[in-house]
Amino acid sequence: MSNYYSAVTSSLYVYSPLTNGFYPRALRDVYDDAGSWPDDGIAVSDVVYREYQTLPPPEGKMRVAGADGLPAWGDIPPPTVEERKAEAVTALSVLMAKANAAIAPLQDAVDIDDATEAERASLTAWKKYRVALNRLDLSAAPDITWPEIPA
Repeated sequence: MSNYYSAVTSSLYVYSPLTNGFYPRALRDVYDDAGSWPDDGIAVSDVVYREYQTLPPPEGKMRVAGADGLPAWGDIPPPTVEERKAEAVTALSVLMAKANAAIAPLQDAVDIDDATEAERASLTAWKKYRVALNRLDLSAAPDITWPEIPA
């Protein structure tokens, strides 16, 4: 117990369960002047600091305040409905950009009456795909049936 106590009392950092953050003791005056030194700070050993601040978390985990007030690894929560909708909006934007990039040169060939039958067929397929993308109901995320990208 005395080794733990001496390691903690000579520690360079405190951990705040409220902010789930580490604060260097050497900068306490700066934090005090800013009114942001944590009232709930707990002195932690350098080993704890390194494990929870500098090393990457285990797969699927994130740092949380444990029941004892010290840092611990907790499960990353699943995305919220709003986050899933935002992911769907991003995915739609990427797919639309891809469709637009494919359509532009094909449309140019049609516009100047220089398109092959294969290019005309490809243009039609890409335009149908783009229409299908526009008709998606993103509010159903993550249960969206995405249209198949043309070959």
